[in-house]
Parts: sequence; structure tokens; C-alpha cells
Amino acid sequence: MAELTGADRVRADAEARGLDVEIIDRPAARSLEEAAELMGITPSDIVKSLVVKRSDGAFVFALVPGGRKISWPKLRTLLSVNKLQLPDASVALAATGYERGTITPLGSTTAWPVVVDASIAGRRVSMGAGEHGRSLFVDADRLIDAFGATVADISDPE
Repeated sequence: MAELTGADRVRADAEARGLDVEIIDRPAARSLEEAAELMGITPSDIVKSLVVKRSDGAFVFALVPGGRKISWPKLRTLLSVNKLQLPDASVALAATGYERGTITPLGSTTAWPVVVDASIAGRRVSMGAGEHGRSLFVDADRLIDAFGATVADISDPE
């Protein structure tokens, strides 16, 4: 049997969770603003799925909208840890099965907890679809429910 592509893994996981996703092909973009323009959305509608490593070696997905960055003090407090880090690309790939720029909790090779910035709630958002040149669109509230995600203020303006 052929190995599933990243987008196939995303679709299969979304279907198993009863989550409707729309995966689109899109040209490569040089910036967040260019990506948003290509898809006809605002930069804040693009959600970055960041793999964050806890001090105990476990990971979490932190979902943060474009134009914002993780607030490390807020996230450490939320997770009750004193140390967090963004691992290098090879560690993120090993933890999720996805390359940077394509990462999504959907179809990750390991199911890590998901923390979503509160500003994403109530919106239709775009995020990585498991492979380069593709993005997915999903209702953020349905995504939050599908993962039992924690919703909190975990970001600051970039």
C-alpha cells in the first residue's frame, strides 16, 4: 500500500473526527501577507501550528494567528511549566510527521495536546495541510471541539 501523503493524513483524521475541512492548492508565498492575498483572506485568518517542546520532553501544538507570536510567559503559566522551546525543524518533523510550514495537528503522527489562542475562536481560518503548496480551511470552533483544545490568551502582537 502506498504511503499516505500529508494531505491524505489530514483528510483521514478530519473525517475520523467528523470535521469538515477544505484543502486547496496554492502557489508558494514569500510572506504572510502574500499568502493571505493569494487566498483572498486577511493575515490574521492564517493560523500557524507551532510545535512546542515542554521541559518533560512532551510536545504541544500552539495555534496562533498571523500577525501574532507566542507569549512564552503566558504559555508557560497555562501549561504550568518553567521551560518551553521551539524545537528545530528535524525534531518537529519527528514529532508530527510534517515539515515546517505544513504542520497541523490533523493527521500528526503523534496526537499532542492542542492549545489555541483565544483570538481564533469564532472564525473560519486557514492553516497548514500537511504538505507544501496546500492550505486547509476549517471552522475554528469545530477544530477546537474536535481536539478538545484548550483556548486561552497565549499570544502577543508581532
